Amino acid sequence: MDRIAFKQARVPGRGPTVSPLHVACIRKRAILKFVALTATSHTADHTADQTVDRTAGQPLAAPAVSQARPTLLADYATLFKVRVSTMVIITSAAGFYLGSLRSGISPFNAGMVKALAGIAVVTCGSSALNQALERTSDRLMRRTSNRPMAAARISLAHGLILGFAATFLGSLYLARATNPLTGTLTLLTAVGYVAIYTPLKRVSTINTFIGAFPGALPPLIGWTAARGVIEWPGVALFAILFVWQFPHFMAIGWMYREDYARAGIRITATLGDAGYAARSTVIQALFYAVLMVAVSLWPFALGTAGDVYAAAAVVLSLGYLWYTIRFAAILRGPDSHNAPSPPKPARDLLHASIIFLPLLLAAMMLDARGRLLF
Repeated sequence: MDRIAFKQARVPGRGPTVSPLHVACIRKRAILKFVALTATSHTADHTADQTVDRTAGQPLAAPAVSQARPTLLADYATLFKVRVSTMVIITSAAGFYLGSLRSGISPFNAGMVKALAGIAVVTCGSSALNQALERTSDRLMRRTSNRPMAAARISLAHGLILGFAATFLGSLYLARATNPLTGTLTLLTAVGYVAIYTPLKRVSTINTFIGAFPGALPPLIGWTAARGVIEWPGVALFAILFVWQFPHFMAIGWMYREDYARAGIRITATLGDAGYAARSTVIQALFYAVLMVAVSLWPFALGTAGDVYAAAAVVLSLGYLWYTIRFAAILRGPDSHNAPSPPKPARDLLHASIIFLPLLLAAMMLDARGRLLF
């Protein structure tokens, strides 16, 4: 049951107030669309071809059957990582929604459109710069070898101009349209992703931990766009995304470890000793999955959401932990001969993570404490 209070009086000059039942229906429909879009966009991004070319260190051969050259529009969609960018926009929207309720204003206003537009532009720019830096390693991986810069359909200069322009102009727009804090946080997110995380991927496995910081900032940015300050509820949203990423990316890393190894990407799953790599991958995934049970309850402790959310968070987090425990089945595969482990536990955990996050955010939004006005 929605906890938001509504007044039934008429407001002079504004007509009758919308009934609580009608407002609740509108709110729930919007959040259900949010859940469906999040799951669909993120699932599509990770259902790439898993067949691996085993010629280590060599660019993948062109397919025997010629394929139609992608249009420039399609190449831009790939360059800007539209599906990943959609996930960023959705988590930012969740932060803006919750921040607006805390302020006692409707989240459905022009400010939300301006904030999400600016965040989208910066996210697209960061993706273009990331692909400019990784164009060489992308050629060595089957699931990225056809990216426009890796395949030389978009030149380095073209990609850099688009990337820098979108990143800096988008940040300036956010600073003007929302507040300087939001513009600064968004720019720092782009810098952390492009200038720190991306180069570290070829240097040390710590890149996963470092990359989780910019990856977790979008909901906090959405919160500051609505509120103008960093507050504990916004930090709690950051913490949820930060912790969520580790089981999620450990599953991805294990599924595509041969692809990553060929490209020289340093992640836990590509460590030389397959047995140690599997143990380390499972330990990290389990640690953060256990931590998620507590972290997911932080918004409830802060009063951002109510009892219904708390119950949903416990159930969802325990489910996430269960799939992470099942992920430990990869330990039965690697041995002294580097035998491959079954991919199903990793794939199941990946799918569970994709379902978990939007459901958790949706539960938080549906049971958020605040005042919703139209």
